[in-house]
Amino acid sequence: MKLVFASNNANKIKEIQQLIPTSIEIVCLQDIGCTEDIPETANTIEGNAILKANYVTQKYGLNCFADDSGLEVEALNGAPGVYSARYAGEPKNDENNMDKLVLALKNETNKKANFKTVICLNLNGKQQLFNGIVNGTITDTKAGDNGFGYDPIFIADGQTKTFAELTMQAKASISHRGIAVKQLVDFLNSTVLL
Repeated sequence: MKLVFASNNANKIKEIQQLIPTSIEIVCLQDIGCTEDIPETANTIEGNAILKANYVTQKYGLNCFADDSGLEVEALNGAPGVYSARYAGEPKNDENNMDKLVLALKNETNKKANFKTVICLNLNGKQQLFNGIVNGTITDTKAGDNGFGYDPIFIADGQTKTFAELTMQAKASISHRGIAVKQLVDFLNSTVLL
C-alpha cells in the first residue's frame, strides 16, 4: 500500500518512516511532484492538518495523511500553538523560536507545556483524525542535538532529558507524533490490511 505523507520536512518524514510498518510505502510531497507550499491558514492544529490532507487528495487524487503539530505553553495561554513553526516570524527558524519562547518565560514560574499533533488521514474517500498529546515543561537552556523544533527545550513528564537528548526511537515511543502515528497505524492495520 502506498500513502502520501503531506510533508517535505525531512526530519518529520524520517521520524514517521520509523513508525510505519514496512508494508506501507510512504511517499512525500516531492515524490508526487508537489513543490508548492500548502497553505496552513486554519486557526487550529486540527484545521491545518485537514487543509494539508485535503489539498493533496483534491489536487492529486491520492490517499494521503498530513500532520500538524504545535507547542502549547500554559503560562502563555496556549501560545505559540498553531503558530509554533513561525513563532519568531518569517522565515521559520527553530533557534529564533526557542530563544523567543525562553525569553517570554524568563519571569514565569509555571513552565508547563504540551506538544500536540493531529494527523488527518484521507483514505478511499473517508477522513479520520488521530490526536497525540504529551505534557512536559520548558527548560531555560537548550540541550541535545537530536530532534528538531522545540525539542532541545522540552522535557516530557517523567523524563529527565529533553526530546533532543533522546534517541529517535526513545522519543518516538513517548512523543505526541509517536502517539498519533500509533493510532494511525492501528487504524490502517485494522481496516486496510485485513
